[in-house]
Amino acid sequence: MKHHVYTVPEAENEQPLSYAPGTPERKELAEEIRRLRSEKADIPMYIGGEEIRSGELVPVNPPHDHGHVLGHYHKGDAGHVEKAISSALKARKSWAAMPWREKAAVFLKAAALIAGPYRSRINAATMLGQSKTVYQSEIDAVCELVDFLRYNVQYMTEIFLIQPKSTSEAWNRLEQRPLEGFVFAITPFNFTAIAGNLPTAPAMMGNVVVWKPSRTQIYSARVIMEVLRKAGLPDGVINLIYTEGQVASDVVFSHYDFAGVHFTGSTGVFRDIWNRIGNNIAKYRAYPRIVGETGGKDFVLAHASAVPSHVATALSRGAFEFQGQKCSAASRAYISRSVWSEVKKHMLEQINSFRMGGPEDFSNFITSVIDEKAFDKLSDVIDKVKKNNEVKILAGGNYDKSKGYFIEPTVIETSDPCYFPMIHELFGPILTIYVFDDGKYEETLDLIDRTSVYGLTGAVFARERHAINQASVRLVNAAGNFYINDKPTGSVVGHQPFGGARASGTNDKAGSVMNLQRWVSPRTVKECFLPPDDYRYPHLEPDE
Repeated sequence: MKHHVYTVPEAENEQPLSYAPGTPERKELAEEIRRLRSEKADIPMYIGGEEIRSGELVPVNPPHDHGHVLGHYHKGDAGHVEKAISSALKARKSWAAMPWREKAAVFLKAAALIAGPYRSRINAATMLGQSKTVYQSEIDAVCELVDFLRYNVQYMTEIFLIQPKSTSEAWNRLEQRPLEGFVFAITPFNFTAIAGNLPTAPAMMGNVVVWKPSRTQIYSARVIMEVLRKAGLPDGVINLIYTEGQVASDVVFSHYDFAGVHFTGSTGVFRDIWNRIGNNIAKYRAYPRIVGETGGKDFVLAHASAVPSHVATALSRGAFEFQGQKCSAASRAYISRSVWSEVKKHMLEQINSFRMGGPEDFSNFITSVIDEKAFDKLSDVIDKVKKNNEVKILAGGNYDKSKGYFIEPTVIETSDPCYFPMIHELFGPILTIYVFDDGKYEETLDLIDRTSVYGLTGAVFARERHAINQASVRLVNAAGNFYINDKPTGSVVGHQPFGGARASGTNDKAGSVMNLQRWVSPRTVKECFLPPDDYRYPHLEPDE
C-alpha cells in the first residue's frame, strides 16, 4: 500500500457566502462575534507543541473600539526565538522524511476545517481583531486561505511530477529536498490568508518554520494555529512566536541554520532584512532563499473611451475596501478630462452612500484603520493636504479616534502629478486623482511608469483596443498584476498569481507553483544500468 501513487483532489476555489439577512451563516457569525466579545482570550505562543505563556501580557483591542479588550497575548523575548528555532530543527528530520501524501492530508484537512466548522470563528476573529467587514473577511480569512491550502497541495504534486528524460541505459530522476535549516515567516496584519500562507507554503514542501505575525493580527493568527494543530500538523513544524521584529531578527539572521525568509510587509523593512542577510552571508550553512512582497503605489488609468461608471466603481472599491489597507489598493488615479466629470459624479455618489462604523454592523462598508500609529500618519497627511490651496479635497478629509481609529474615505484632486500622495505609499483610505488632457495619453503612460518606485498592481479602463494595448506594452514593468477594465485589487488564487517587482518585492507569485519552487532544493539522480568497464573511447584506437 505504501508504494502506491496517489492523486490529490483537484483544487477548486472556495465560494464566499452571502451573509444576507435571514441566512444561517449570518446568524451563526453574529453569535460567534458576540461570544468572542464577551470573553477575554489568553493567547499563548506555540513552540514545539507547547503553549508558551511568558506572563508579559499585551492587550488586544478592536481597532474600531479600542477601549474594549478582547484578550491578551503573551509577548516573547530572544529566548523564545531560540527555543522556536531549536524546536523547528528538532522536528525537521521526521517532517522532511514524511511522505508527501501525508503532508498533503494535513493541509487539505486544515482547508476543510476553515471552510467548515472554523468558518465563523476565523471570520469573527478577523473582523474583531483587524476591523474587516464581513465580506472582506470572508474573501480573505476563509476563501483565500482555503484556496492557498488547496491549490498549494495541487502545485506541490505538479512539482514532484516534473522529471527529466531517461534512456534505456540510464534512469534520471529529480528529487525535491526541503531546505537545510529553518524558514522564517514574517506576516502582515492586513490579510489573514497571507498570515496563513507564508508559514504553510514552505512547511508543505517539507520545511520547518518559525512564524512571527504582526502584533495586530495575533488574534486571528492563533485561530490558524489551532486549525493546523487540529489538522494533525506535527509539533515543531510551525512555531508561532510574538516578539518585537528586532528581537526576532537579531536571533534569526545570525543563525547558522537560517535557510530562508518568507515575508510580506513594508519595503523599508524588507530592504533591511536583505541587507542583514547579505552582511551575515558567510555565517549560513547555505545561501538563504529571500522571498518578499512589499509595498505598492497602485494606479488606475482611465482613457477617454472608458465607461465612467466602471471607473468610478473601481475607484470606490479599489481605493476604499478595507480602508485602503491593501498593498494592491488603488491610491493614485489618472483620468482623461473628457470623462472626468461623469467619473467624479458617480464616484462621489457612491462614496457619499458609504456607511462607516464597526464591522459587527454588517451594513457598514468602511471601518477603522488598524491602529493609532496608522491613524496618526494618515491624519497628518490629510492635515498637510488641507493646508495646500492648490489641491482640492473632493470627499472626506475628516477623522476621529475617540472610540476607534476612523479616517473618512478621502479623495484629493491635484494638478501636480508629482504631488507627494501620488508618489508615496500611504496605506489608508486616501485616493489622489490627476486629470490629464485627452491628447496626452501617451505622455501619461510615461508619467505613470516613472512616478513611483513600486511595481505591484495597476489597471487601465478603455474601450478602444489600441489604447489598451498601448497601456499594456508601455506599463509592462509598472505592475506585476495588471488589470484591464477591472480594479487593481482582488487577485484570486489559481486565477491571478500575485506579486510585483521593483520596490514591491521579488515577484515570486504567492498562490502559484512558482512560489512553492522557492522552498525546495532539487537533487538530480542518475542510475546507470550498464556502466562501462573500460575508459577507452573509440577515437583512441590507432588508424589501420
